Amino acid sequence: MAYSGRYQVKNPKKYLGDHTKVVYRSLWERAAFQWCDANPDVKGWSSEEVVVPYYYEVDKRYHRYFVDLKIVMKEKTILVEIKPAKETEAPTGQRRTKKYINEALTYVKNMNKWEAANDYANDRGWEFQIWTEHTLQEMKLLTKPVPGKLKPLKPMKPYRKKPRK
Repeated sequence: MAYSGRYQVKNPKKYLGDHTKVVYRSLWERAAFQWCDANPDVKGWSSEEVVVPYYYEVDKRYHRYFVDLKIVMKEKTILVEIKPAKETEAPTGQRRTKKYINEALTYVKNMNKWEAANDYANDRGWEFQIWTEHTLQEMKLLTKPVPGKLKPLKPMKPYRKKPRK
């Protein structure tokens, strides 16, 4: 199964944009798209149709942030970003490693994007939410276990050395 691809919108009238060009970049996004498509409480939805300008503190420049989802419900409108939970938390570990530096840069960029998206949503009377794998599990959109929450292992058979011929 591919982790990215084109999503075939089932209810084109609900999609707010060009329903032939909807792309998912993770299985989590695809699950959220299916939920939007099938949920009767969703009046309309779109993927990466809302563009929010944000200031990135690292390079001191403005960039464009394409929000994962805009969901128009009966009572409210929600902008949604779908991210792994680990990208929503400040990095931990050895500070002088490449991994730590990359995680720190990603974290700062995400914080800058999300602050701008929250302001953008508030200005319009909308909400901004971040959905992680935990959110999607609570919504019953994920069928596979989340990494880090492992199922118990089956007992292994003892290893038997094959006799040499």
